[in-house]
Amino acid sequence: MKKLLPLLILVCLVYNVKAQEEQPSPILFIYDASGSMWGQLDGKTKKEIASEVLATTVGNLPEDQNVGLIAYGHRNKSDCNDIEYLVALANKSKTKVTSAVKAINPVGRTPLARSATMAIESLKESNTKATIILITDGIESCDGDLCKVITDAKANGIDFKLHIVGFGLKEGEKGQLKCATKAGDGTYYDANNAGGLGEVLTAATTETVDKPNGNFSIYALKNGKPVDAWVKPKHSVSKKDLRGARTYRDTAWVYLPPGTYDIEVKPLENSDIPGTTITVEMKKGDVKHQDVSFDGGILEVATTNNGKPWDALVKMYDTTNKVVASTRTYGKSKKMEVPAGHYRITYSALNLKGLDINKEVGDVEVKANATKAIFHDFKSGVALIGVTTKSGELIDATVNVHDKTSGKNVAGNRTYTSKSSNPKEFLLNPGTYEVRVITLGAHKGQKSTFTITVKQGETVEKTITF
Repeated sequence: MKKLLPLLILVCLVYNVKAQEEQPSPILFIYDASGSMWGQLDGKTKKEIASEVLATTVGNLPEDQNVGLIAYGHRNKSDCNDIEYLVALANKSKTKVTSAVKAINPVGRTPLARSATMAIESLKESNTKATIILITDGIESCDGDLCKVITDAKANGIDFKLHIVGFGLKEGEKGQLKCATKAGDGTYYDANNAGGLGEVLTAATTETVDKPNGNFSIYALKNGKPVDAWVKPKHSVSKKDLRGARTYRDTAWVYLPPGTYDIEVKPLENSDIPGTTITVEMKKGDVKHQDVSFDGGILEVATTNNGKPWDALVKMYDTTNKVVASTRTYGKSKKMEVPAGHYRITYSALNLKGLDINKEVGDVEVKANATKAIFHDFKSGVALIGVTTKSGELIDATVNVHDKTSGKNVAGNRTYTSKSSNPKEFLLNPGTYEVRVITLGAHKGQKSTFTITVKQGETVEKTITF
């Protein structure tokens, strides 16, 4: 037994060391409790939205995940030092965090730099590394320099990753925040509603300080401007998917071990521009970057009938005959954004019958960062076909309209016995047609065939009597 004791002690020590190694580093939220959090988005205060979404995010974290919470601006309206460590880093209780957030009453200012300093000092004192996630709906209001605080902390060897979630911020307010996340090896995320906040908080809590820093970055552009895009790497040989990233109109980083990878990059901003795939070879120690351009143009289409707005389906085909974009005009001009290039365009008129309801236009060039406008005007006339007895009684009958030259059936319907449908109206391309009528109901079995000529913009009426 005495011989076994040292062995048991050794096993316990190894187990404890392994458990410590697998323990994820803490996540520390810095929560905005400034007075502006009473502002509304989608009919709810930002405080309500942030509290609910943060509760869901924290609740979904692993059981062994330590979660801390710092809040600023929750006690004093004008005090730049109103910053409090509400939940310590050693905390594992998710409820403790969510309860603390729910009880917060936003009243104060936005001391971002001082809040970050408190967070960093706590890491330094406890010799702990952590993922810091700062949620703010405003910019620094206490003369601090958040970017400098983060830069200096990194230079002093403090181990952390900083993500910032800008909640309802305007474009001109993001510069210092993006600077700080870049210095903090993290990501700046935009959120403008509850769904967006939930999405970015989930992303931020998965991109932790424990994960290796990205070694391959992508910046996606469209016509010279940054565009939000998904980045999805896959090993070229094993086809194994690796963790991807999203650009959020900024630089996105992914970690690629040595090897060759096919990286799919797909724009996300309601564009018909397809994604692209790039191939990258990574060697040990490599750090690489690539810009991906989705330069495209706009094809603006419109359809008319006799010069008046008309509903139609429009499709764009590339040089391989693949449909790259489609739309329905609904009598209005519609825009389709596609890569620069040459296309074949087809129009199909709706609620119009004849042999000329489809139109094709070849070799339409769409140039990058430009709009090409085209339209097509269909032609039509009206044919009114009625069926009655000699005494004027309306007769139900089938009416089939055939193109006179080709014999092709282009339209068909029934007259019924209602004044609203007898005579039956047919909107037809100009031309000569053979009309075949067969009676139904009480007058079943009688037939008539006749020829009519439809002219553009005119109405021709023919009543058959039995």
